[in-house]
Amino acid sequence: MNQPNPGLPSTHHRRVACSFRDNLLRQIFQISLTSLNQLKNDVASRLQELALSLALKCLSFDFVGTSIDESSEEFETVQIPSSWRPLLEDSSTLQIFFDYYVITKAPLSKEALECLVRLASVRRSLFTNDGTRSKFLAHLMTGTKEILQTGQGLADHDNYHEYCRLLGRFRVNCLLSELVNVEGYSDWIQLVAEFTLKSLQSWQWASSSVYYLLGLWSRLVTSVPYLKGDAPSLLDEFVPKITEGFITSRFNSVQAGFPDDPSENPLDNVELLQDQLDCFPHLCRFQYESSGFYIINIMEPILQSYTEIVRLQTFANSELSIIEAKLTWIVHIIAVILKIKQSTGCSVEAQEVLDAELSARVLQLINITDSGLHSQRYGELSKQRLDRAILIFFQHFRRSYVGDQAVHSSKLYARLSELLGLHDHLLLLNVIVGKIATNLKCYTESEEVIDHTLSLFLELASGYMTGKLLLKLDTVKFMIANHTREHFCFLEEDRCSRSRTTFYYTIGWLIFMEDSPLKFRSSMQPLLQVFLSLESTLDSMFRADTVKYALVGLMRDLRGIAMATSSRKSYGLLFDWLYPAHMPLLLKGITHWTDTPEVTTPLLKFMAEFVLNKAQRLTFDSSSPNGILLFREVSKLLVAYGTRILSLPNPADIYAYKYKGIWISLTILTRALAGNYVNFGVFELYGDRALSDALDIALKMTLSIPLADVLAFQKLTKAYFSFLEVLFSNHMSFILNLDTATFTHIVGSLESALKGLDSNISSQCASAVDNLAAFYFNNITMGEAPTSPAAINLARHIADCPTLFPQILKTLVELVLFEECSNQWSLSRPILSLILISEQIFTDLKAQILASQPADQQQRLAACFDKLMADVTRSLDSKNRDKFTQNLTVFRHEFRVK
Repeated sequence: MNQPNPGLPSTHHRRVACSFRDNLLRQIFQISLTSLNQLKNDVASRLQELALSLALKCLSFDFVGTSIDESSEEFETVQIPSSWRPLLEDSSTLQIFFDYYVITKAPLSKEALECLVRLASVRRSLFTNDGTRSKFLAHLMTGTKEILQTGQGLADHDNYHEYCRLLGRFRVNCLLSELVNVEGYSDWIQLVAEFTLKSLQSWQWASSSVYYLLGLWSRLVTSVPYLKGDAPSLLDEFVPKITEGFITSRFNSVQAGFPDDPSENPLDNVELLQDQLDCFPHLCRFQYESSGFYIINIMEPILQSYTEIVRLQTFANSELSIIEAKLTWIVHIIAVILKIKQSTGCSVEAQEVLDAELSARVLQLINITDSGLHSQRYGELSKQRLDRAILIFFQHFRRSYVGDQAVHSSKLYARLSELLGLHDHLLLLNVIVGKIATNLKCYTESEEVIDHTLSLFLELASGYMTGKLLLKLDTVKFMIANHTREHFCFLEEDRCSRSRTTFYYTIGWLIFMEDSPLKFRSSMQPLLQVFLSLESTLDSMFRADTVKYALVGLMRDLRGIAMATSSRKSYGLLFDWLYPAHMPLLLKGITHWTDTPEVTTPLLKFMAEFVLNKAQRLTFDSSSPNGILLFREVSKLLVAYGTRILSLPNPADIYAYKYKGIWISLTILTRALAGNYVNFGVFELYGDRALSDALDIALKMTLSIPLADVLAFQKLTKAYFSFLEVLFSNHMSFILNLDTATFTHIVGSLESALKGLDSNISSQCASAVDNLAAFYFNNITMGEAPTSPAAINLARHIADCPTLFPQILKTLVELVLFEECSNQWSLSRPILSLILISEQIFTDLKAQILASQPADQQQRLAACFDKLMADVTRSLDSKNRDKFTQNLTVFRHEFRVK
């Protein structure tokens, strides 16, 4: 039921599914309910199993066509049609599934709970009025309460998990104000609280289920401000216990040891950690004073033990790992509390004071994590987890209390000043940057810590206010002047090589923020030394490993600096520093290391960044030849790489060793051709082969890859079609001067990608086809006998392959008529150009499409076709194109109406 047929388009499947939903599904569900009632006494029969399974299938139907994943545990409201209202308002419908839960064993009892989960999620508007909805809700609460009172079936793990999901569904569309007014609410909420606490105590058994319960409690406490009337919610009594139970369960999990699979340990798995902590801050802030001081009281003795260990020479590694794991959990919990603000509980000022109290404990911890015995533990996983938690704390603290988006909180800083002497943003930033610098100096083995540290550093540097403040700090001044491997050990490590780009992106951002050419040149001294060393290396020594690592590191560093140039002035500083003195090294590197993608990839990626004209940064003076000179360097680099890579035999890992370099090369050339900083007519005018050589080698590289492979690798696909779009837009004569076989291969590849799922790529292909068809229309259809070599060549190509344009037009029209296309505007442009080339082609296509439709529809559809060209003239000006696009939209709508 509701399974798509692979042979049919999604729109057809949806029409069938809607018809089935409207005409048959309710009756089928009714049959399942009748069967369940009649089979109640037929214990453990196959018919019971089938009836329950049928009911679940009906309730799991994709009612609104959102293609929900039925295996997923996450879905929101179930959009049951209004015609089902009498069934849902009949109390026997809910009751039959509660009954089946009681009379059956797993896995049938679990299916009964699954049906209840879906019924608990039905949309609020389905019910006739608030009274009928209240009865439904009361029935759900009574049923779940009875299960809690008897505990029946909950010893089975699958039942237990599904029951937690059922309680969790109360949060989706039940308001606290509705729950408290249901008779028996106080008993129900007490039983749910006790069940939640038991689940937290049995954390090993219930670890994947308890978060549905925490989600329910989180929703209840966030609804408190909207609670009216005198009915007590009783949350004040239970929520603090649940908060404490959660923290205790985290400590117990640490004491019991970590799972063998790191992906199952939330301290090593970001998504799992987020799942566990998402709802928790709302619970903490509900009774923030008691929760806050509870956290402080359990943290202080652990912090005291950790402080005392600093002075020891040795300490049992297993014990210290447990202390670090407990501290890690506390830091994560404090970080996630700082992530949100909540209006319930206590006043904003009181919350800020408590935020300061908790933050002060983490800041105290930071003072000792890199001292004494702890400074010898950077290789230990528990120490790395703790430092990652501290970085997350800094991120949340910064967003709330430091920098551009933060409100300057007098209460928080006043309390931090009393506790630690930190009275403003700058002093706190100094603490954060101090930790960043320590991590970058001391960590050499943990890519995760380095990457997380650099992410925080970049976040600080790229904020307008925090970036300016950073420049005042001595630590940052030192980093800008001394970014070498002697001071930052991770730069030495090959495994952290990719992190260098982020590091230098941040350094570059800070350098260019100062807007000082002198500062830029002095800051680039460490990189200049590497350049000079590599440039003085003899060719015979250039294949040494030391040269390889130095060259790779330099290219990653330069790419980071280039990424940071966001203005004409900053880009000019880097361009003048590199050109012409240091560009020959890039050519030398590519020629010596063509067969080694570890070298060529970062080198080509640097060049791809360097030629990208983002924010119009590549804008040279009108008298400057720099744009042309830069393109000549691009041409030399691509020719050197392309000729060598094509001469090498195809390796086993063809993507890594060949295709990756080719797609980056195509990206370089595409960006240079589309950057609008080179007048390409200059090259032919003065007999300079830079442009034609670059285009020739790029074409040879693309033709060396089978079309199936082009379409199989996403990044290669994107680069290939972006390149073709630029060629058809700005270098049509190059395409038209190719032999017919190559021309038809390239145009055929455009047609193949039009049918693909990626709307961006199909839009690029549509643009390329439109440019080609418009050229034909303007120069051949509307012109006199073609005189230019390009027009003569195109006429010859089309004469040799007369089905080329009709086939593309057929593909485009079928896409618009029969598929769900999000880029209809883009597809409409080439359709008009192709129709205007030859109206006979369009007439033949119309006859084909009409013949494929039911006979009783053909007359109506023929009239739709006639309207398509209404008020459309034989021209490709913008106004006429827009008129055709409007007509096509109406045509598509009318054609698809059944």
